[in-house]
Parts: sequence; C-alpha cells; structure tokens
Amino acid sequence: MIKKISSKTVYENKWMKVREDGVEFPSGGRGIYGVVEKPDFAMVIPFENNGFHLVKQFRYPVGKSFWEFPQGSYEDNPAVDPAELAKGELVEETGLVAAKVEKIGFLYEAYGYCNQGFHIFLAQDLAKGSQRPQESEQGMEAGYFSVTEFEAMILSGDITDAPTVSAYGLLKAQHII
Repeated sequence: MIKKISSKTVYENKWMKVREDGVEFPSGGRGIYGVVEKPDFAMVIPFENNGFHLVKQFRYPVGKSFWEFPQGSYEDNPAVDPAELAKGELVEETGLVAAKVEKIGFLYEAYGYCNQGFHIFLAQDLAKGSQRPQESEQGMEAGYFSVTEFEAMILSGDITDAPTVSAYGLLKAQHII
C-alpha cells in the first residue's frame, strides 16, 4: 500500500482543492501524487417512453458542447442529501419534476487523480416544469432521445461524458432498461 508522508495544498477555490502528497511506495521508494479534491455530485437519468432526457452544455476545459445526463453538485452545501441534489439538478437543468427517484449506484469519476464520486439516480414519472439554469449553464439545451438514438450518439462520439456512459452501463447491467 502507498503511504502518505506529507501533504500540501497547492491550489484551492470554492469548487476544488489540489494537493500534492509526498508518498512512500511498498518498495521503500518515494514519489509524489497530485490529488484533486472535489465534492461528490449527483447524476440523474430522466427516463420515459423508452428514452432519455439529456442536456447539452458547454464544457469550458475542452471548449465544446456535449449531450449528457443532468448532473451537478451544490458547492455551498456539499453535505446535501444526494437524492435531493438529483431532484434539484433535474429541475434546474431540464425543467422536469420526477414523482419517482431511485438510487441505482455510486461510481468514482476518475480515482487515479481525483476523489470525486457520483451518486446515480433514475428519475421516472416526469412532469414538465420550468428550467432554472445557473449562470454557468446559460445556453444549455434540453432534448429527448430514444434508447436507440442515445446508443448511436455514444458510438458516433456525440456523447463522450464518461459519467453519462458509465451510468448507462450500470442501467444496462442491472437490467433496468
């Protein structure tokens, strides 16, 4: 097992912290690990009529817009109940309100360098409300796609969000769809 021998924060803002840890490997050799600390987020899969409601939003780090399942965190309240967070993200990003929200799993986004995980919820019995995007989500689009269209979008590269694809894999593995 790798043992932490030192740690220092090298960057921090309201959304994330980056630290550099001095480590000792089982062999006795030493090295460093860069670790990104971010609060867990909720992902919600709005499913009805054999299809999904997705959002398309601009992702600044890669400079492109992508389709994905609604997802997010509350930086000002990282201890919020994940189910409440999922319901809030659904309304905020799509305007949809779910009568039924069921947790289907938890995954880590990129545990090779980040501690952030995500709670995955299936939302059903959907009713239309009004979308309430945050400042950073202005211009976000919402759309509905059949399962067949969704799978084709993954294969064509129109959906490249790893949490979205892995959450869909979890749905399939659990025989939910």
